[in-house]
Amino acid sequence: MQPSFEALFGVAPTLSVDAPGRVNLIGEHTDYNGGFVLPAAIPQRTRVQASARADRTVRLWSAQFSGQGLHTYVIGQEAHTGGWVDYVKGMTHALGGTPLSGFDARIESDVPVGSGLSSSAALEIAIGRALRDLFHLNVDDVELARIGQRAENEFVGAPVGIMDQMACSLADTTAALFLDTRSLAHERVRLPEGAALLVVDSGVSHDHASGDYRVRRTECAEAARLLGVAML
Repeated sequence: MQPSFEALFGVAPTLSVDAPGRVNLIGEHTDYNGGFVLPAAIPQRTRVQASARADRTVRLWSAQFSGQGLHTYVIGQEAHTGGWVDYVKGMTHALGGTPLSGFDARIESDVPVGSGLSSSAALEIAIGRALRDLFHLNVDDVELARIGQRAENEFVGAPVGIMDQMACSLADTTAALFLDTRSLAHERVRLPEGAALLVVDSGVSHDHASGDYRVRRTECAEAARLLGVAML
């Protein structure tokens, strides 16, 4: 049995929040080219229990990586380590130390890692929602997605577009999210009643930071440069 928040940190959590993973229906590799996408949320979610601390220390525990024990860092002193904690560090880094204190967080997720279902964005948005509520941040759902994208771009080092974070922040399982990634204009497109989205596991691991995704993005950026346009 996995330890409770109280067992890990000695206090009860102040709040519990979550965010879904996502599947994309239309628009592969178009989000970072300023195009249209149509993602939808999946039932699998990342859940975060959290409470604020009186200092600037962050303590994290993940049920998916329970063997690693507690991870600790200090807000304003985030250092890249190459693990899952970097997505949390990226969020506090992208917020510029806005939270006035640290926090404890217990994380559980049934969004598969490395399967192209946005486990990283689900974690970013869930952590962002926790920080927004804990520290009463004036951040709406679109800005939360922007912060999540900055966390991956600037701290994790993954050159992602904004589709994943927007989907995890704004989509749900009853409607797809039609999104213009250039303007961030969006609308909900209700899914047909009785329809089901099926996701097939190809067995191929997905990595935005080091896989072929980075190659495709570089190729698109070079094509845009040769054509003399800002985005394809």
